[in-house]
Amino acid sequence: VIDYGKYRYDLARKEKDAKKKQKTVELKEIRLSPNIDTNDLNTKMNAAKKFLAKGNKVKITLRFRGREMAHMNSSKHILDDLAEQLSDIAERMSNLDFDVKYHGKDKSEIGVLGNSMNNMSKKLEENISQLKSANKELQRDIDRKVKMEEVRTEFLSNVSHELKTPIALIQGYAEGLKEGISDDPESMDFYCGVIIDEAGKMNNMVKKLLTLNQIEFGNEELVMERFDIIELITSIVNANELRASQKGIQIEFNQRDEHIDVWSDEYKIEEVVTNYITNAINHCDFENRIEVSVERIGDDVRVHVFNTGKNIPEEDIPNIWQKFYKVDKARTREYGGNGIGLSIVKAIMDSYGKGFGVINKSNGVEFWFDLDGKAMV
Repeated sequence: VIDYGKYRYDLARKEKDAKKKQKTVELKEIRLSPNIDTNDLNTKMNAAKKFLAKGNKVKITLRFRGREMAHMNSSKHILDDLAEQLSDIAERMSNLDFDVKYHGKDKSEIGVLGNSMNNMSKKLEENISQLKSANKELQRDIDRKVKMEEVRTEFLSNVSHELKTPIALIQGYAEGLKEGISDDPESMDFYCGVIIDEAGKMNNMVKKLLTLNQIEFGNEELVMERFDIIELITSIVNANELRASQKGIQIEFNQRDEHIDVWSDEYKIEEVVTNYITNAINHCDFENRIEVSVERIGDDVRVHVFNTGKNIPEEDIPNIWQKFYKVDKARTREYGGNGIGLSIVKAIMDSYGKGFGVINKSNGVEFWFDLDGKAMV
């Protein structure tokens, strides 16, 4: 006689016991990041391999920023290869080496996982590249802000210093006229002349500062037009010959009959040549001679302005292009200079990316600048 009730009970108990003996293991997610701990990765992989050695299986899921990119069910022999590849990739990625790639050609789950890791490496590289670019742009903005603040502070200091003397002179002579210190027409005429002269110097300085500011910080487009540099120089020399002759200075320009075309902004180059010749007149000495010449150098045209006189001290040459810098302050004040002319030259030539400079000669000083001698495509 078979006791079916006891048989059913025994069968159910055996099934329950078998279920109790069945082990389940959940392998926590393995996070891959540039600072991943490869030892931790290996520990987790070894634990999974021991579990697989008993005939069990494990599910591996690859996530990037919380998003599941791939998953696979793996057995021991597949996980061995995967662990080795993941360890190598993770270690190289920890050193920010994004050239590492999975090169498997199979289309199985391991291939999907490898390609997903390639995508993750590419996205990480792109994000880091964007971050670096943003950091560089931020640093440039910070440097630009600091530079602008330095320029602003220096500008205010220099302008205050330059205006202090003429304002004091104007105020003093104006008060003298008001109080009737002298009824002599000649003295009164002298007072008025000083006031007019100092006011003119201030007006000239303000105009030059506005010109310099427009060149350095303006958003105007660069003009590239063809014009005859010989014709332009001839016009400027003719305009300055009277003032030079009054100081006993002779300006020599022996290429008036030539024709040399250049490409640039004629108005700005006129400013450059005028500043060079004015500077030469103010510092000319000894033989009292100024020589202007033009020569071709490859595709460029170089303009030279030479004046006889004292050399510029070598330690001052890098600074003469700075605003308000004066090598000889007493002499600069004497002829009404303000140290802005050469800084305008620098700003114009820098905006066109052309060379300029100064050279001490045995009997004087030569300033030069380059222009494009042919149309630029």
